[in-house]
Amino acid sequence: MQKDNLIQKIVIVGGGSAGWMTAAALANTFGQNMQITLIESDNIGTVGVGEATIPPIRTFNNTLGISEAEFVKHTHGSYKLGIEFVNWGQQGNRYFHPFGNYGRQFDIVNVHQHWLAAEQNGKAQPFEEYCMAWHMAKNNKFTHPAADPRSVMSTYEYAYHFDAGAYAQFLRKYSEERGICRVEGKIAHVDLDPVNGHVSQVRLENDQAFSGDLFIDCSGFRGLLIEEALATGYIDMSQYLPCNRAWAVPSQLTQFTPYTRSTAHSAGWQWRIPLQTRLGNGHVFCNEYVSEEEALQTLLANLDGAALAEPRLLKFLTGRRNKFWNKNVIAIGLSSGFLEPLESTSIHLIQAGIAKLLALFPTKDFEQSVVDEYNRIAINEFEAIRDFLILHYKVNARDDSEFWKYCQNMPIPDSLAYKIKHFEEFGRIIKSEMDLFAIPSWLAVFIGQGARPQQLDPLIHYRNSNGAEWLQKLNHAMAAAAQQSPSHESFVTSLKSKS
Repeated sequence: MQKDNLIQKIVIVGGGSAGWMTAAALANTFGQNMQITLIESDNIGTVGVGEATIPPIRTFNNTLGISEAEFVKHTHGSYKLGIEFVNWGQQGNRYFHPFGNYGRQFDIVNVHQHWLAAEQNGKAQPFEEYCMAWHMAKNNKFTHPAADPRSVMSTYEYAYHFDAGAYAQFLRKYSEERGICRVEGKIAHVDLDPVNGHVSQVRLENDQAFSGDLFIDCSGFRGLLIEEALATGYIDMSQYLPCNRAWAVPSQLTQFTPYTRSTAHSAGWQWRIPLQTRLGNGHVFCNEYVSEEEALQTLLANLDGAALAEPRLLKFLTGRRNKFWNKNVIAIGLSSGFLEPLESTSIHLIQAGIAKLLALFPTKDFEQSVVDEYNRIAINEFEAIRDFLILHYKVNARDDSEFWKYCQNMPIPDSLAYKIKHFEEFGRIIKSEMDLFAIPSWLAVFIGQGARPQQLDPLIHYRNSNGAEWLQKLNHAMAAAAQQSPSHESFVTSLKSKS
């Protein structure tokens, strides 16, 4: 490969979580061997609803060499063991989607099949009672998982809640210390190469121009490069995920729980995210079934504490770009597409986009095979998450509103219908190629929202294992371990003292 064919200049358009996560990762990778410029305007706000995450964020931070203590301190962070779902499936129902496993495999037949058999015989507690993450969460406990795989304390994982704006500022400092050049300003025009249609440069309102070999579009819903300049096109997925609005508001901190809560309402759901200094709240809804004003009142009436700011309304259309990578532009974050924050995947999709960029980094030739592979993986990842979110809406027995009735009967992708069929028949979870969510996550939603298979896995009838007795012992061991663990608040306090 000739050196003059290597990418020499990267321009990132937009800041926020997407822009600064990208900048930090590129700075960590290339150091002084790449000219990287990030353009953002302080006058353009960020969406800022991505305050809850899933466990892979730890890998991202570790790769950058960021200590957990520093991260938690500077982002006002807390710990997350999973999500409690309230009124999903049916009114009055509660269940927990954990990070980690249900128990530990003790037989060739999966643990959940033994639980289903015990439930049929009236010998089972709720499914989450066999999950270490739930025992910790419900008692407001937290400590790091044990390294010893023989311990029940090794069977859970964790992520974080944090202030997304503070995280962006933290990563900005990290990036600038490593040579990233930040430029303040609004882009007024995008110039395209008349020969190949690539973006050649962007020009600011003050007519300052920035050229680049590779452009990263982190401009949010607008898609300044990927859509406005390159007209990539957008695939609407609102027939599967009809919510199209969200009110967001912070409120006074009440209970400092180590988990997110999602509470279903008549035409959507409400999030509750505890940070060290406040609660993040929002109401995601569909304006075809409830007015914006009524949705706002529902949110305000269900806050745990007093609101700390004026509520903000966000409007969105669920879906994705036809291509995540088009010509010499890669869309990362909201510019690539949007899935509602039901399972805290927005920041992970940023992380996944960055990982694919580094794994498939191009030359100035922008080889089509590289671009095609990036798009193939990105589309599969996006649609696998889409299917998991749809499952929450589809598998419900609520008859109290037209919204939930629509969700019960709405068409779903064949890929999800195939998975539902296998669970309905034998309680089996079929994995797809790019599934972000593992088997325990799918089980949490299926079982938590009341779905039950027509029959058990035939193998269980050939086993002599006393599953119900084993599950009872497991429950007792987990309850005892949780009681011996520190509180979430004390763990965070002790961590801050180390930073």
